[in-house]
Amino acid sequence: MDFVMLVGVGLLTGVTTVLFGFGGGFVAVPVVVWADAALGTDAMRVATATSALVMVVNAGFATAVTPRRVLLSLRGSGTLLLLLAAGATAGAFATRLAPAALAHWAFVAYVALTIADLLLRPGFLRPDPRGGTAPDAPRPLPSALGAPIGGIAAFLGVGGSVMTVPAMRRAGHTMQVATALANPLTLAIAVPATVVSLYVAAVPAAAHARVHLVGLIDLRAAAALLLGALPVIAVLRRRPPRIPDRIHAWAYIGLLVVVTVAMLLVV
Repeated sequence: MDFVMLVGVGLLTGVTTVLFGFGGGFVAVPVVVWADAALGTDAMRVATATSALVMVVNAGFATAVTPRRVLLSLRGSGTLLLLLAAGATAGAFATRLAPAALAHWAFVAYVALTIADLLLRPGFLRPDPRGGTAPDAPRPLPSALGAPIGGIAAFLGVGGSVMTVPAMRRAGHTMQVATALANPLTLAIAVPATVVSLYVAAVPAAAHARVHLVGLIDLRAAAALLLGALPVIAVLRRRPPRIPDRIHAWAYIGLLVVVTVAMLLVV
């Protein structure tokens, strides 16, 4: 039953990958915490590691089928990508050493603060009077943001889209472009995080809970999530839905609210 539920959630991660650039991280973390609840507090460590692998595949596939004209917006972002990867490596190690409960509550706190920021500060839902969201004149993301975004994203297992999408939105991109560009940026974070997770020793509770891990990754959960996600990504990338920009932005915030509530319920 858990496997079927994970496949169903995988369908949702496919939708969020295409529409919101999440790569599956925000959706995958709460559901893997739930599926591996027998691991106790270590379930959060396994969830962030499993989420990273899911994001590698989802974000990689979504990037591969993204139109080249959209990806060209990242031209000249080599330094940003390297710093994202460096920060992700540090964040992945940090989450293995920090208390598991810290990652859980940091996840909840960060998403809640992000929701408040998007609602209250101009530039995401409404134009910024100092410049606003001007689709005709987007600005590149500062490379200096790479390390902190990568570190926080890998520590929480979220892929970075909750930071990169608002940042690109405020830099002048439409929601459609911002969410599409979030996938290659997520890939730069998820690959090193996954490598670290594969070479970290499995949590001791796994043997007693009958959860089979490779490093810290629950391959069964990851496979189920990807089984549901990949066909959805293929279909939606080929025929992307046309969503008005403002509704798209509100839907992004709405999903963050749902994920926050889900994480509170799996405590």
